[in-house]
Amino acid sequence: MSSAMLILPVMDITAKYLSQDLPPLEVTFGRFFFQFLISLVLAVVTGRLAHLRGQQPVINYLRGIFLAAASLCFFTAVKFMSVATAISIFFIEPMVLTILAALILKEQVGIRRISAILVGLVGAVIILRPNLAEIGLVSLLPVVTAFLFSFYLLINRLYPVTDGLLTIQFSAGLSGSLLLGTALLAANLAGIEGMEFLMPSGGQSGLLVLIGLISFGAHGLVVAAFQRGSASLLAPLQYIEIVSATLFGYLVFSDFPDGPTWIGIALIIGSGLYIAHRERKRNSRVQPAVADV
Repeated sequence: MSSAMLILPVMDITAKYLSQDLPPLEVTFGRFFFQFLISLVLAVVTGRLAHLRGQQPVINYLRGIFLAAASLCFFTAVKFMSVATAISIFFIEPMVLTILAALILKEQVGIRRISAILVGLVGAVIILRPNLAEIGLVSLLPVVTAFLFSFYLLINRLYPVTDGLLTIQFSAGLSGSLLLGTALLAANLAGIEGMEFLMPSGGQSGLLVLIGLISFGAHGLVVAAFQRGSASLLAPLQYIEIVSATLFGYLVFSDFPDGPTWIGIALIIGSGLYIAHRERKRNSRVQPAVADV
């Protein structure tokens, strides 16, 4: 899990770099298209082509659609704002997921977790205010990303993953490629400025392949981590991503969060850690009943 959180910002930094010359929609399409190709090649080489359909094809493709939409919003956001800032805002996701789980799954949420959610949202507002003034509504895209990714995780709660890693990777790559490819084609036909397809150079094509490789590898590491450890135990490790995003953002773009942003980050991380702690305690209380069954 730690390894995945260290390398994921490399993908985001690369996407930000590419988005200076290529539309974020095209960059996001490249991310999923090359993930799809890598999965397909591996399936052919390992003789597992017949397994790619999976046991839950519709659910797998639905997961991929939410993941693709979330990635598009995030890659668009980092075109205009620092990766560290965008990731920090995105990490309201545990709070959003808690709210959605309460509304849709009817999970019980106590006053402590509600308080943690409010504190985390205050942190997000602290980070968002100057960005709203500077770049406008595009600064809200990490919030949209958090909602889309929360729906992706909600699907995982409703329909636990039963297929292998390669099948999940293939499904996400294929559904994301179809969704984003269709959007890219429609944008070109409609002549929407800033969304038209631009032929990438050799170097840009190489970076698009790199994004696909990182996506495939990091996703695999995250899935493997959740297969071996509980979500509540692994949740705190995701905040390593903020540290690595800050480091890479500073090295490549000289971006570094200011004082108020760090205060907002601290509130969001603190809230997320507390929610993970409450989830762990709640799960520990129900474990004996499960074991008895």
